[in-house]
Amino acid sequence: MPLILPPPRPRSDFPVVTRDRRLPDPLRGGVVAVGNFDGVHLGHRHVLAEARGLAAKAGSPAVALTFEPHPRAFFQPAQPVFRLTSPETKTRLLAAEAIDAVAVAAFDASFAALTADQFVSEVLIDWLGASHVVVGRDFHYGAGRAGSPGMLREAGRVQGFAVTEVGALLREGAPVSSSSIRAALSGGDLRTARDLLGRDWFVTTEVIHGDKRGRDLGYPTANLRLSPGTGLRFGIYAVKLGIDGAWRDGVASFGRRPTFDNGAPLLEVHVFDFAGDLYGRSVDVVFAGFIRDELKFDGIDALVAQMDRDSLAARDMLKGA
Repeated sequence: MPLILPPPRPRSDFPVVTRDRRLPDPLRGGVVAVGNFDGVHLGHRHVLAEARGLAAKAGSPAVALTFEPHPRAFFQPAQPVFRLTSPETKTRLLAAEAIDAVAVAAFDASFAALTADQFVSEVLIDWLGASHVVVGRDFHYGAGRAGSPGMLREAGRVQGFAVTEVGALLREGAPVSSSSIRAALSGGDLRTARDLLGRDWFVTTEVIHGDKRGRDLGYPTANLRLSPGTGLRFGIYAVKLGIDGAWRDGVASFGRRPTFDNGAPLLEVHVFDFAGDLYGRSVDVVFAGFIRDELKFDGIDALVAQMDRDSLAARDMLKGA
């Protein structure tokens, strides 16, 4: 099955506005889709499509309002969040949904303390000048999550903006959600993650220097550090590596390298038939298939023999992808 690869990165002038800046006048008075949008999965895209359609009918801009960091990271700082998308990747995916701008509200102590009424007046009206707000059915806002879609509709009636509540998008009877995608990735179930995301899961990060051990084994790797909360199942994967818009097949290991040091989790990608220098480059890694769990080997020869088999399995998985 062909992979569904990430969209191109947005143009350099794509508007991303933080709350310390006034939203430019051409973007005010538009339709605002509100959500955390981690993953920009099919359910999120359902909300964004509604906002985009309403904006097109009204001849007004469509703006996505999101929050950084993830609210869970603010309320539970000691527990790293498994983010499906970094802030930059989230913007990239939102831009690909033909949204005119992304508004990013810093989720800090002052924002968390806003009452539901203050969220409406200070964020939706004063900052964004919303004429129409689109939310999902489980949307809550304001301190203590006191605000509900029903309260938002009433606030809109008083303040002069419309509200559209979008029902949950279902897959096999269950709502599409970021948590269900995280659960799938934690189990190495890339197919379910793809079905819920509407594309294959990918990460974008910078290639860092490693211990160069892969070279000695005949498998030079690009080493990539993922965010601390990444809950992807430790193991071996068939991957595609994107470098400046060009895609190459490869095999990757994500885990702690138990044969050697059992260290901090690291993503190591061996790119087939490639000898270039990737250090310091930002690359996309698309996860195409799970091959096996991470294992500890008794010696280097056994490890290399298994790496040979993993590479053949990855090449087979990637045929036609």
